[in-house]
Amino acid sequence: MKRNLSIKPLVAALALIGTTAALADINIGVNVSATGPAAVLGGPQKNTTQLFPTSIAGEKINWIVLDDASDPTATAKNVAKLISENKVDILFSGTTTPGVMATVGPASDNKIPLIALAPNRLDGERFKWTFTMPQPIGLMAEPLLEHAKAKGYKTMAFLGYYPDAYGEVWKNAMEANAAKYGITFGPIEGFARTDTSVTGQAVKLVSQKPDSVLIVASGSPAAMAHSTLAERGYKGQIYQTHGAPSPAFLKNGGKAVENGILVAGPVLEWEQLADGHPSKKVGAEYAKAYEAKFGKESLSSFGGHMWDAWAIASRAIPVALKKAKSGTPEFRAALRDAIESEREIAGVHGVFNMSSTDHSGFDKRARVLLQVQGGQFKVIAQ
Repeated sequence: MKRNLSIKPLVAALALIGTTAALADINIGVNVSATGPAAVLGGPQKNTTQLFPTSIAGEKINWIVLDDASDPTATAKNVAKLISENKVDILFSGTTTPGVMATVGPASDNKIPLIALAPNRLDGERFKWTFTMPQPIGLMAEPLLEHAKAKGYKTMAFLGYYPDAYGEVWKNAMEANAAKYGITFGPIEGFARTDTSVTGQAVKLVSQKPDSVLIVASGSPAAMAHSTLAERGYKGQIYQTHGAPSPAFLKNGGKAVENGILVAGPVLEWEQLADGHPSKKVGAEYAKAYEAKFGKESLSSFGGHMWDAWAIASRAIPVALKKAKSGTPEFRAALRDAIESEREIAGVHGVFNMSSTDHSGFDKRARVLLQVQGGQFKVIAQ
């Protein structure tokens, strides 16, 4: 007897089963600047995602990692794709501050927790859904001002990204706090992230002879600005923000950055931390895993922000799963709440204790002062 049975219903049923199973997966969307001008920051962040597990609490994790090529317009497109097509439960995004600002709107509009990889200043509904990995600017400004006061410096000039979101928050923080340390902040000289020379700005600053200069930049531009001041004969103290410390900074700056002082998270020189420092053990874990895969002395503090993003998410996900199924609005809300409520999460950049009013969660354990000595970073205060 001839049987003319169609297999289409069976295929459709199997497809439906597969779709239902996929809805139980945890989708984590990552957008970084792995190429372009910010690649020195975003490259290590992308590399770090290769060290993460593919399951947690019995659930499969789908990592969707995209590169915005250091273009905030591309960031917005990537984030839209992650939200609409990949249905992500959480976002790790924003290698640069402009990249964060391109992400926060879609994240908050869709009520998706965002772990931002660059500094920012947010409020309202955008703040509610955004958690920031780099240390708050005010927290990092304090040790620089304390050092300047101890040395008797009375003036501190600014050379950095400006007008720019990162430069703006640093400028505002220094203007708000410098007077408390007996320091006059200014003059202000700005440059763009894509500029290849700051000679004009450096000449102006050198002529005004400030006691110290704060460079507010990241990666190679930070080294370029530092080198230019040295080449133009500046003899005062040069400070750098936590956007600068990296192997590339030392390599590109060479002897010109010798004696420069940088504020940084603990991870870059984890071996120099006191044994009781909470970031020493996790810093060792990250450093050894990263360098085993990507080579000796390849470690970057910027990749550490991605490692910490997962440290936070990995604590929050099991908590959220007890309340809701992944892939649902309820799960995303529970995930956001769990990030706020978990305590003493040890990261490579410090210890996180977030709350409804603090989406950074850092304290003084999140910073060290480094000085370039003999071509290497040396911890001078922790």
